[in-house]
Amino acid sequence: MPTLETLAAFFGVSLVLGLSPGPDNIFVLLQSARHGWRAGLCVVLGLCLGIVGHTAAVALGLAALLAASALAFTVLKLCGAAYLAWLAWGALRAPAVAVAPPAAGAAGAQSGGTLRMVGRGVLMNLSNPKVLIFFLAFLPQFADPARASVAPQIMLLGLVFILATLLVFGSIALFSGTFGVLLLRSARAQRLLNRTAAVVFLGLAAKLATAQR
Repeated sequence: MPTLETLAAFFGVSLVLGLSPGPDNIFVLLQSARHGWRAGLCVVLGLCLGIVGHTAAVALGLAALLAASALAFTVLKLCGAAYLAWLAWGALRAPAVAVAPPAAGAAGAQSGGTLRMVGRGVLMNLSNPKVLIFFLAFLPQFADPARASVAPQIMLLGLVFILATLLVFGSIALFSGTFGVLLLRSARAQRLLNRTAAVVFLGLAAKLATAQR
């Protein structure tokens, strides 16, 4: 299993990634602003259920690949590093535009229903292939084949990522008014988070490119 230091580092990086402006946290923010914090928490639960599916797919598929071929490991790590570098470039170039948050008027009074909102979160996550590709590039860097089987380590890391997601996205849902003003009205805050995300992605890309089997 990963060491406590590795899990702590992974948890910290996961928190930064959760705070970085992206489709999932903006989706949680907008749903919370429109339908209330309870609906936002339902969406967060759905997103986390989707993460379970992606984590399982990565754990099973990655374990088979790493056991099968050193060439597959090399190709996988280089593709993952290139993808992370591309994410860093995208974060640096992402526009930071201040916009007015949606009004919580009549729409906020009509909740979409618990199961419907959870389902929205699940579909939002599972229908995005980039999440699976990102997990394929991100999770293996914190798994050590010398310590134990890769698959259980990936599943544990997935659970830690879910915990970070619940903390960050749950906070966004609960305090949607405050976070809405910060993320939607402050271009400066968006630029800061984008640059932080770019540094994290570049660091992960370098770590993955130099990883040994």
